[in-house]
Amino acid sequence: MSRPPRGHMSELGSLLADTVTRLFNNLVTKELIESAEKGVWPDKLWRALEEGGLTLPLVPESRGGAGGAWSDAHVVVRAAGKHAAPVPLAETIVAGWLLGEAALEVPLGPLTIAPVEGDEPLRLTRAGGGGWKVSGTASRVPWGGAAAHVVVVAEGDGGPMVALVARGAARVVSDRNLALEPRDTLVFDGAPVVAAAAAGRRIGVDAVILYGALVRAAQMAGALESLLEQSARYATERRQFGRPIGNFQAIQHNLALLAGHTAAAGMAAQHAFDVADHTDPRRAVAAAKVRCGEAAGLGAGIAHQVHGAIGFTYEHSLHFSTRRLWSWRAEFGSESRWAQALGRAAAARGAEHLWADLTAR
Repeated sequence: MSRPPRGHMSELGSLLADTVTRLFNNLVTKELIESAEKGVWPDKLWRALEEGGLTLPLVPESRGGAGGAWSDAHVVVRAAGKHAAPVPLAETIVAGWLLGEAALEVPLGPLTIAPVEGDEPLRLTRAGGGGWKVSGTASRVPWGGAAAHVVVVAEGDGGPMVALVARGAARVVSDRNLALEPRDTLVFDGAPVVAAAAAGRRIGVDAVILYGALVRAAQMAGALESLLEQSARYATERRQFGRPIGNFQAIQHNLALLAGHTAAAGMAAQHAFDVADHTDPRRAVAAAKVRCGEAAGLGAGIAHQVHGAIGFTYEHSLHFSTRRLWSWRAEFGSESRWAQALGRAAAARGAEHLWADLTAR
């Protein structure tokens, strides 16, 4: 499939955007999110996502996917963040791409990825009968206990490998993040692997963290968009001293700041997805994760200031976005972790290359 110029949405991207927006508007309600936070799996939502072809946009058509590019997947991931969709859609998209790059079959059902922490490498070793087994501990795995399969990237046979592990193969220690999304610890003790293969040429041993940071940046950009819309709407509805609070200069100033952070975060995330279609996105992902993480902290604060006390109540929907922003900014590497990576890369290249590297991106 030919790819559109950078920054331009493809025909598939437009179709995915229309489909995912309509689906989330119809199905992702306040009641659904609250139910998911109590541990109820949103089966109807997930089935609709699969039937709409939204879970595997990066998987080739010959393997049952949409055959799209990262720039197409961006619209789906960003929409998931905007609507606070309580399913591992972003993780499934990354997992499907990893399996596809390794020429492995992609199963139906929700998928997750591991390891998500840089200091928790997993190990793949040969098992009897020519198969593989995985060992090690992976903490904070999104929907680790609920996903039908876990896609693992680990060292094996002298290089990175991609492996598919079925639910139930690992011991699960349940946990949640601030947004009450499952973040489970998976303990693999020689767990059997459904399938394994050498990673594709674009997949390093840290691919889960790299592409996990990529999708988290887009999710944060979407959540910031939701904050801006909610805050602007509330500022026109809430009246104080006989007029909407949006008429006060202090509120206008804060909303302008929020709009600026939202736009910057969105552009950084979109650029990283565009780069991923053409080359190694490491630097672009680092910049996006830093910028979106910074915007998440500042933007959430502004949104709560605009809403005042009501924004802190569970009955209001604002916290669905702000709690996710506070959680997502720390996942797959914090701003400081990715800022350090950018600094080290720039230092390694040398001062003579800095300006050229900056202006080339």
